[in-house]
Amino acid sequence: MGAVEGINLEAVSEWLNERIEGLALPLEFELIAGGHSNLTYRFTDASGRAFVLRRPPLGHILESAHDMAREHRIISALVKSKVPVPQTYALCEDKSINDQQFYIMEFVEGIVPHNSTVLEQLSSDERRSFGLHVIEVLADLHNTDIDAVGLGQLAKKEDYLARQLKRWTQQWLATKTDEIPDMDRSLELLHEKRPEQIGATVVHGDYRVGNMLIANGKMAALLDWELCTLGDPLADVGYLLNTWAEPGDPASETAPTGIGGFPTRQELSDLYEEKTGRSLAEINYYRAFSHWRLAAISQGVYKRYSVGAMGHQEFDLEKYMEGILAKAKIAIKLLS
Repeated sequence: MGAVEGINLEAVSEWLNERIEGLALPLEFELIAGGHSNLTYRFTDASGRAFVLRRPPLGHILESAHDMAREHRIISALVKSKVPVPQTYALCEDKSINDQQFYIMEFVEGIVPHNSTVLEQLSSDERRSFGLHVIEVLADLHNTDIDAVGLGQLAKKEDYLARQLKRWTQQWLATKTDEIPDMDRSLELLHEKRPEQIGATVVHGDYRVGNMLIANGKMAALLDWELCTLGDPLADVGYLLNTWAEPGDPASETAPTGIGGFPTRQELSDLYEEKTGRSLAEINYYRAFSHWRLAAISQGVYKRYSVGAMGHQEFDLEKYMEGILAKAKIAIKLLS
């Protein structure tokens, strides 16, 4: 078997063999396509058992970013909640093993709906049941007692929007490659119109169908907890609605849910209010914030690919920059 970039096969295999009972060497690794930040690998042992390994991207990474120990802690804690997450097995904080921290979790069977082609596999009944389950899981996440599951000290609970604006402004400045006036203007408006936070919950930070596994018309697992923190739950709702395309929306033909058969954004909003008791009267602010934040995150992804930190994966830099520009414009429109 050939070498896999990002995996020190001999050292990782030895480390895992001491920690996973019944593991049968040799191990075989493959990079799972689709991630633009942390790298995700599926690996199998000689008996066919499958697992997942998560590690930071290759090369230089921003300080405090891509914290594997933190991500491992979050998933391990939420196993005790109603939120469907994979079982975790082990965390390696010794960078001499594989250059960076990494952790191991269960491989969950299911399809990842990165695009509409994948979701075409679902029947109309499965599309609707999955869509309703998406908002039910989000409500369960936001209704989770953070202290009871051991996440009460994960982060500050108050001033979520102010903290997020500060964090992603710093990332934007640290990874900026082009001047984008609409990013500066939308940031001004986000500060001016910032609503008061009511309550604090676990916030996933990247709650969209592309970070979910689907099986039997339900969400089998919620993945990619890298951006998770504590704070204002409506940020997750705004982000989900931004990514929840309906037939006839711009680019709906390629967006995962744009093929139809899923609950509408209004149905999702109504069900969320019913399940949590939270009002979505100011949801347009949170949608604007999510567009701006995603543009800042995307800029970091753009720079990582432009310098080769994500390995040899195909990536259209020009098209990605067009997406950053579009997100900034949409944020201004929602705030005006």
